[in-house]
Amino acid sequence: MADLRRQVRLRREYLYRKTLEHRQQAIADKKEKLKNALDQNKPISTELRKEALDLQKALEWDDDGGEGVVSHEDDEYRWAGVEDPKIMVTTSRDPSSKLKQFAKEVRLIFPNSQRMNRGNYELNELVQACRANEVTDFIVIHEHRGQPDGLIISHLPFGPTAYFTLLNTVMRHDIPEIGTMSEAYPHLIFHNFKSRLGSRVMSILKYLFPVPKEESKRVISFANQDDYISFRHHVYKKVDGKEIELCEVGPRFEMKLYQIKLGTIEQGKAADDEWVYRPYMNTTRKRKFLSDDNAFTE
Repeated sequence: MADLRRQVRLRREYLYRKTLEHRQQAIADKKEKLKNALDQNKPISTELRKEALDLQKALEWDDDGGEGVVSHEDDEYRWAGVEDPKIMVTTSRDPSSKLKQFAKEVRLIFPNSQRMNRGNYELNELVQACRANEVTDFIVIHEHRGQPDGLIISHLPFGPTAYFTLLNTVMRHDIPEIGTMSEAYPHLIFHNFKSRLGSRVMSILKYLFPVPKEESKRVISFANQDDYISFRHHVYKKVDGKEIELCEVGPRFEMKLYQIKLGTIEQGKAADDEWVYRPYMNTTRKRKFLSDDNAFTE
């Protein structure tokens, strides 16, 4: 009981610090807009005119070499790069044989990960067991009619939890001339994650992997195009001392983010939304949420 109260208190403190970060970030963005307007001798935007004097006074006291806005990553990923992540992979209930096979392949993607048969366990029981064993990330894979169609990444102990749709999944054994799966820590490549939301998603994904050694010949890439993230997995070798030869080791799939929650997976609707893809967003076809700077809003 005391441990449960402690978890509730720590989560409340985490959410309070997260709220402060949003406020500080909003003020920092306004300061930056005002500073740019003053430096370029342009009219101050209407939304800033009422606060312009207060913001200008605050700018005079700003230290460009200071710490700036404290990041949520200081709480969520404070041991990143110091301790290797520990990951648990499982599936939805009554998985098909194809989903079981895909879960095995996903486990091979992440170093220091284990796969758990779902059985009749409740999510709350699984998450509590993961916390007790110092698991850093809990991954759940869903399916529709035998086809993997959903991936949930829940960072422990407090969150965030990211929800992705999976598309165009190709298993390892369906890729021609497949290479041997390496167990080395992979180098990571991220392409076109330019917005604040893109940076957030990149952090959620990259902290699933430990720091690789320079001699590692394993490469995992996440390439964003029109908010669809293409996952590819390769090993490489040098040919004739100069040329690089890539060999795909699979699996391959596309991911599309539809929600980030400020909590863990078992909290469900009780956790606050950090970002969610709304149906009306379909009309904003020119807007790319993972690459446009103004996309980190609901």
